[in-house]
Amino acid sequence: MPDLPIVVVGAGAAGLVAAIFAARGHGGASRRSVLLLEGTPDGGRKILVSGGGRCNVLPSELAPERFVTDSSPNTLRKMLRSWPLGEQRDFFEREAGIPLALEPESGKLFPSSNRARDVRDGLVALARKSGVELRTGARVADLEPGGAGAWTIRFESGPPIDAAAVVLATGGLSLPRTGSDGVGLAIAQKLGLRVIPTYPALTPLTGDGHAGLAGISLTVGIDAPGTKRRADGGFLFTHRGWSGPAVLDLSDVVTRNETQPAPGLRVRWCDLDETAWEAALRSGPGTPLGVVRRHLPERLAEQLLTESGIAPATSLAQLPREARKRLIEVLVRYPLPANGDEGYRKAEVTGGGVHLAEVDSRTLECRSLAGLFLCGEILDAFGPIGGHNFAWAWATGRAAGIGTAGSG
Repeated sequence: MPDLPIVVVGAGAAGLVAAIFAARGHGGASRRSVLLLEGTPDGGRKILVSGGGRCNVLPSELAPERFVTDSSPNTLRKMLRSWPLGEQRDFFEREAGIPLALEPESGKLFPSSNRARDVRDGLVALARKSGVELRTGARVADLEPGGAGAWTIRFESGPPIDAAAVVLATGGLSLPRTGSDGVGLAIAQKLGLRVIPTYPALTPLTGDGHAGLAGISLTVGIDAPGTKRRADGGFLFTHRGWSGPAVLDLSDVVTRNETQPAPGLRVRWCDLDETAWEAALRSGPGTPLGVVRRHLPERLAEQLLTESGIAPATSLAQLPREARKRLIEVLVRYPLPANGDEGYRKAEVTGGGVHLAEVDSRTLECRSLAGLFLCGEILDAFGPIGGHNFAWAWATGRAAGIGTAGSG
C-alpha cells in the first residue's frame, strides 16, 4: 500500500513526535506520506498549559521507579528508556530549535524562553519541515481494520480515509478543555484491547476541615501506608483541600479508590522526625505553640495544637506526656482527611489505559492488530510531575513513529 499515508491521530506531545519520526522513515526506509489529524483548531494544548505556561519539557534525571502502572514495570522501563534523556534534549535543541535551560532548584528543564508556545510551535514547525501534513478540526470517531494491515479512519463529519498504518496518540481524559475526550480509549476497547480502568492522576485532593488554612504553602513529606509510595515537595492548602507537587504525586492513592476505603495519606509537616520533636518539646522555657511555630506557619501550628487538644497558653513544663505524644503524632504522621478530588478537570494525566502487554515494547505496534500503534497517555503508565510524563510522551511517540517504517 505505498500510496496510502501513515495517519497519526492526535497532535499532542506524543503525536507530534510520532509524526516527525514516521515521516523520516528509519533503517533505510523511504520517507513516508504522513497525515497528522487533530480535533482542535490548533493542537498541542496540553503543552501550552503545562508548567504554568512555561512547559517543563524534561526532567534532569528520569525516575522510572516512580512511574505507576498495572502492567509490567519492566516493560514500562524499557519503553521509557528507549530514548535516553541526553538524546531527547539534543533533539529539542538541535533539531527543533528549542534551547532548554535547567532550573537547578527543581531539576526541571524548561525552554530558555520560558514560553510553552515555543515548544508547541517548534514541534509543529519541525513536523511540517519533515513533510507532515497537519489537518486540524478533524475529529476522528472510529477506526476499522482492513486487509493486510490497512485501516479506515472515520470522522464525526466528512468522508472516511484509508491509511497504511495508524498511530493512536489521542491522550486520555485529563484536562478536557484541551481537547482530551477519551475517544482513543473508546476505540481501543471497541477493538478488543485490554484497557485498565482509568482514573484522574496528578490532581488536587479535596476534603473538609482546613479551609481556614487556604493559601499556606510549605515543604512536606507524604507517605501512603501499605505501599512503598512516598513524595517530598511542595504542599499547598486550598479552599477546597490540598494541592502542590507532593499531593499531586500521590493523589492516585485516593482517586482510584473511590468505591472502597482509600488507604489514606500521612503527612510529615517538616524535616524533623519523632526524636527531634521529642527533644524540642521536653524541656526549656516557652510553650509547645512557640516550638512548633519555629518550624511551621503560625496558622498551621495553631491548628495542629488545637487538633491535639493542647491549649495555646500551655507551657512546656505543663505539657503531659500523652499530650506530647499526640502532638508529635500529628506533626510526623498527620492523616490527611481527603475524601475526594478535583477529577479530570484539573488532573495533569490519566491513570490506567491500554495495557502495555497489548503493544510490542520496541515498536509500540499492537500485537493483535497489525498496522495499529499506540503511544503517550493512552497507555497504562504515568510518572510524577516534573517533566516525566513528557519524557514518556516523547519516547513512546518516537518509538511508534519509527515503528511505522515497516508498515504498508
